[in-house]
Amino acid sequence: MMNRRELLAAGVAAFMADYLAVSVGTLLAAPNETFAVTHSEGEWRKLLTSEQFNILRQEGTEYPGSSPLLGEHRKGVFSCAGCEQALFSSDTKFESGTGWPSFWKPLDNAIGTTRDASLGMVRVEVHCGRCGGHLGHVFDDGPKPTGLRYCMNGVAMTFKAAAA
Repeated sequence: MMNRRELLAAGVAAFMADYLAVSVGTLLAAPNETFAVTHSEGEWRKLLTSEQFNILRQEGTEYPGSSPLLGEHRKGVFSCAGCEQALFSSDTKFESGTGWPSFWKPLDNAIGTTRDASLGMVRVEVHCGRCGGHLGHVFDDGPKPTGLRYCMNGVAMTFKAAAA
């Protein structure tokens, strides 16, 4: 049986979960979403490095500050390491101070989102819209104009510099 404090804490947690999902302003994908690019687990293991497989296919996370893409400041496009889907323009990249490459807006139709209730909190998970690979999470503490921070695992992406 819950006491009043536990009941109040549970109510606040539920409210904050709903508030976060609404304030982020994303539509959460259905759990049975299908993707244009699919492979068996064995095929993904052959296509990706072990670190890429851990993040993209098993929803892992790289260590903060470990991605070479964190310091990438050239003009260009960040794409999914699993299927080469273009995800983010360098024009939307910003320094969040979190240790992961961060963006305030994805390219149109590039990503999908799902509710992530792991780690004892509710977050909005971001995945590639083409292959479903896990990329990171989106938070509502980013810069204008969107106010969003797409906090991405650099290992899950590649970068192609724009032609000079």
